[in-house]
Amino acid sequence: MSSMPKMDDTLREKIIAQPDVILDDQDLMRALIAANERAMGGNIVDLRGIAMERLEARLDRLEDTHRSVIAAAYENLSGTNQVHRAILRMLDPMEFEVFLRDLGGPVADILRVDCVRLVLESVQNDNDPAIKRLGAVLSVAEPGFIDDYLTAGRNVPVRQVTLRQMQEGTTAIYGEQADWVRSEACLKLDFGAGRLPGMLVMGAEDPHQFTPQQGTDLLAFFAGVFERSMRRWLS
Repeated sequence: MSSMPKMDDTLREKIIAQPDVILDDQDLMRALIAANERAMGGNIVDLRGIAMERLEARLDRLEDTHRSVIAAAYENLSGTNQVHRAILRMLDPMEFEVFLRDLGGPVADILRVDCVRLVLESVQNDNDPAIKRLGAVLSVAEPGFIDDYLTAGRNVPVRQVTLRQMQEGTTAIYGEQADWVRSEACLKLDFGAGRLPGMLVMGAEDPHQFTPQQGTDLLAFFAGVFERSMRRWLS
């Protein structure tokens, strides 16, 4: 008489009728493989078991990659929607003062940045009453300031979009808010032939909001739209 325990007939019939129930259960399959290895003894190499372990490891890696790709896709979609909404809001104003106020308010809120600054190179003084009337968003700098700021005085090419982290912001741009700025996105602006350049700066308290490793396509697109809007105001 066999000493092996007999499986319940009902359970056996159910397994025979629906084997996928066991095959789809990873924990149950591992238990069956472990039992099989014990039955074969420690001196036998189970190549099938090794192959299955490797396949499981590859499947886990593929699932992790799949989740990462999906998360990145959703993040890119969210960023695209943000930029599109910000552009639509930026195109609404019919007056330049309202345009600048919205830039530092609703547009900054949509982009989820803590502050936005527009820097224009000009021979005019920043203390000009007409400039002060336009609010804290706008500041005027002497010619050459923007390239020096973007390159930190180094002899390197000037990029349209510069993302970086910092210990604190520059007072000349952020004013009283400079103390808590930890990362920024700098968008160099071309206003056309015969005009000095400008720069749109987005500052964030989060040091990881803007880093050099991030993509710049969306911000480059935003800069292109902003340039065209400014050309309309400057004309």
